[in-house]
Amino acid sequence: MTGGETSVRRRQWWAWAVAAVVVAWAVAPLVLHWLTNPDDQRLVDLDVYRTGGQVLLDGGDVYKYFTPAPQLLPFTYPPVAAMLAVALAEMSWGTAQWVWTAGIFVTLAVTVGFAFRDVLTRPYGSTRGVPIEQTGGGDVTARGSTGFPEVLRRVLTGGTRHAPWLFAFLMVACTYLMPIRDQVRFGQVDIMLVALCLADCVARRPWWPRGFLIGLATAVKLTPGVFLVYLLITRQWRTLFMASFVTALLTLLPFAVIPRDAAGFWFSALFDPNRLGSNAGTTNQSIRGMLIRLYMNDTLTAVLWVALVAVVGWYGFRAARDAYRAGDHVAAVALVGLMAVLLSPVAWIHHLAWVVVVLGALVGDGRDPVRLRVAAGVWLYYVLPIPWWGVALKAAEIPVLSPVLGKIVQNAFGLGALALVWLLASWLPKRRAVQPSPGALPAHYPL
Repeated sequence: MTGGETSVRRRQWWAWAVAAVVVAWAVAPLVLHWLTNPDDQRLVDLDVYRTGGQVLLDGGDVYKYFTPAPQLLPFTYPPVAAMLAVALAEMSWGTAQWVWTAGIFVTLAVTVGFAFRDVLTRPYGSTRGVPIEQTGGGDVTARGSTGFPEVLRRVLTGGTRHAPWLFAFLMVACTYLMPIRDQVRFGQVDIMLVALCLADCVARRPWWPRGFLIGLATAVKLTPGVFLVYLLITRQWRTLFMASFVTALLTLLPFAVIPRDAAGFWFSALFDPNRLGSNAGTTNQSIRGMLIRLYMNDTLTAVLWVALVAVVGWYGFRAARDAYRAGDHVAAVALVGLMAVLLSPVAWIHHLAWVVVVLGALVGDGRDPVRLRVAAGVWLYYVLPIPWWGVALKAAEIPVLSPVLGKIVQNAFGLGALALVWLLASWLPKRRAVQPSPGALPAHYPL
């Protein structure tokens, strides 16, 4: 290794270290805000996980126990999740909070790394001097443009040279998305499951058997099971076999270790959606949740839900298959993740942690300014607490306006997820078609 290469690597290590400090400083207000909440309001979902593990250690019935007042929340995950939660029960409550919060940010970093891999690993270069019509713009060249898209594009096309700073920027931006803020607020597991499924699908040379992580995620929380459908329709037979095997193994194992709890979940608790909380609540942004808030006849709601699930599922999974065949695996994962949210009977706002992967699919390698603008718009949409504006609008009781517009705004994140499915399924392939090939760009063009 030459002295110049050693110097470059040393600078990269320093850059990554400084970038990590910048991320920690930027997210500290959010973390400290929620970790200093009153005890009965602090990381309430983590408390559920830890309580499930403690009940298991004490020999109690996991699915008949509720966390203490005022929350009174039941354990709703499969029995293998309770077995894994024993590790949390062995920690003090204070230690568990910090360990879990650190885990949220580690898995968010994994998710950002994989979702934005194309732009983070692009060789150093620039689009300056390349006609904008080659990048999907108008009939003038990009040279001399000083607008925000051009500035952002210059940063994004810095490739590995600017990777630490770009990664830090993306980490902070994604942290303040409302579904990710809620991961920290409630101590949720969703971003961890996103990282498992995404890594399993897009890692180029995984050191684990591909499919293992999807199987683990599905066994812990059933909604990642949509990836079994994805593996089936894309004919990834070996990965499908491994994922199915791991799911089955971790599902059957509790029947040998904690048979009473396993039977209690699979033959009773699983079929009680009210254990998850108010299905009509604003935070339920699934198709079913949006329909329930229309307060129609129960039978009509059920019929419409089944019909819409069939249509959206067919459209979304077909689009995921097409994205896989086109080699855009991040877009395929984003589409399947959105299916997990929309098709589930109950999908809280924090389940939309998949929006991080959606943003990565939209950004791509950062060379298309139109895709960057759209990604920025999607980011802003999911940063703002729009569904709660709908609640406030309904409470205002403005004649005509409140009942109709209020419900639409209240369903904003679910309707947004439907729009994202269309965006990834129909709009993104057209943008890929007009994007310039890497060979059209200069290999080393100074910023």
